[in-house]
Amino acid sequence: QVQLVESGGGLVQAGGSLRLSCAASGRTFSSYTMGWFRQAPGKEREFVASITRSLSTDYTDSVKGRFTISRNNGLNTVSLQMNSLKPEDTAVYYCAAANLLPLGYVQPSGYDYWGQGTQVTVSS
Repeated sequence: QVQLVESGGGLVQAGGSLRLSCAASGRTFSSYTMGWFRQAPGKEREFVASITRSLSTDYTDSVKGRFTISRNNGLNTVSLQMNSLKPEDTAVYYCAAANLLPLGYVQPSGYDYWGQGTQVTVSS
């Protein structure tokens, strides 16, 4: 069992930056693929970024070059650094964990555990 708690959301102007963090419980954190998803009002939950236990990363095209995912296995945390934010990045952002998920799998159904979400609002 893995419990995930996100933090770091908030309101920022377009062009600004935010850093999201996700704290995970459980002794096997280092073995999980960790992902960030987001869901805007009226839209489906969508993949943002993921990082495997070997530190390989994957990003959706719309955030490449602006967002960076990282993890600290010693602290059981995964982070999402978001730069050059745009109004279309506004959404609730969720941290997720998946056991034995290969890089490139972007469907929410592949993830086993989810956090409660943190709101990110980017004003124009």
